Amino acid sequence: MIDFLSHAFLDPLSQAYFQKSLIGASIVAVVASVVGCLVVLRRMAFLGDALSHAMIAGVAGGYLVMKMLFGLEANAPGMLIGSLIAAILTVGLIGFVSRVSRVKEDTAIGIMYTGVFALGVVVVSIFRHYIHIDLMHFIMGDVLGISDTDLWVSALVAATVLSCIILFFRHFQISAFDPVMAASIGLPIVFLDYLLTTCVSLVVVSAVSMVGVILVVGLLITPAATAYLLSDRLSRMMALAALFGVTSVVGGLYLCVWLDTAGGGAIMVFSTLQFIVVLTLAPRYGLIARWLRQRHAVPQHVLEDILGALIRRAGDPATAGDIRPYVADGKRLRASLGNMVHDALITETNAQYTLTPKGAQEASRILRAHRLWESYLEHIGTPAGEVHERAHILEHIQDQRAIDYLDSLLGHPTTDPHGKSIPPKPA
Repeated sequence: MIDFLSHAFLDPLSQAYFQKSLIGASIVAVVASVVGCLVVLRRMAFLGDALSHAMIAGVAGGYLVMKMLFGLEANAPGMLIGSLIAAILTVGLIGFVSRVSRVKEDTAIGIMYTGVFALGVVVVSIFRHYIHIDLMHFIMGDVLGISDTDLWVSALVAATVLSCIILFFRHFQISAFDPVMAASIGLPIVFLDYLLTTCVSLVVVSAVSMVGVILVVGLLITPAATAYLLSDRLSRMMALAALFGVTSVVGGLYLCVWLDTAGGGAIMVFSTLQFIVVLTLAPRYGLIARWLRQRHAVPQHVLEDILGALIRRAGDPATAGDIRPYVADGKRLRASLGNMVHDALITETNAQYTLTPKGAQEASRILRAHRLWESYLEHIGTPAGEVHERAHILEHIQDQRAIDYLDSLLGHPTTDPHGKSIPPKPA
């Protein structure tokens, strides 16, 4: 068993190509995951996809210029500069189209990135005698074939981008969560947008040679989305995203070696599996936690029935037996009462329940809705014997505008058909 584990885990680590791939991909994963947190929060995932596709035009242009002017083949700095220019040009075109026309930004992104991507393909085809780019390699990447130049470029990009994130962290944080407030306090929103876009562009450019055009978007989005399920603080979310990015690389590279498959694809498969596990098990936002909350939650109609029963007693304490006749789902009464005590809607003393101020306010809203519905049903000619039961069903409608409309339609009545007072609209 020990020999098997040693062969499976330690032997790959002794290989130079594996070490280089691990270092290079981890650098890219960390910076992509950190920037990806801002991309996820600002709902820019489609922009990352656009930039990764548009880059082929920049790569082709950079390759062509370096080849024809300097006679250099596959020059990484030249292709990096070309890719960055293509990314910035794409973003500029997207912003221009969305500003000067009625076309929305998401539509402009779809138009421009496909156009620039197609331009790159055409350029590669026309100058195929000068440009020797394997499009399949460009799309799928080759994480196991990382060169020393790729390592230096990724390290330089990572240092630059992470420095920008650290220097402008508070600005990015405010603009991501509340852009209106950011603008109102004088933050340079346009500058921050272009700075973030430039950072995304740099990350995409540095990662494409390793994981390819298609999968670089995954490194931007999936680790950040995984961290988003576990944290409500941006700094902690970024740290978790970086961790998930690195574990995606480590797990993916081992899968790649064990299964003899493409490295970029294996990394993203492992990253996606991580996301699914966290989505299932996350303590607050996971599927299991959500199912447990729904299982133990007080159904809204039961909660409203209990509150309505208590407010009708004008502040007098009530036992569970006193409340039961007013609740349609009596089987969940005890559990519902316990949850409402926990939520500070009611208090319990010697097995008797009374409303808290918070509960009284909510109960008054429900009672107001019930009695307005009774008044409306009588107004439209509903038989007197059916008014109460129908109003008991309609009072659970959660649209406050509908209640206000009834109040206005009926001339702001103060009593219902039975002569009982209708509570005023809450302030």
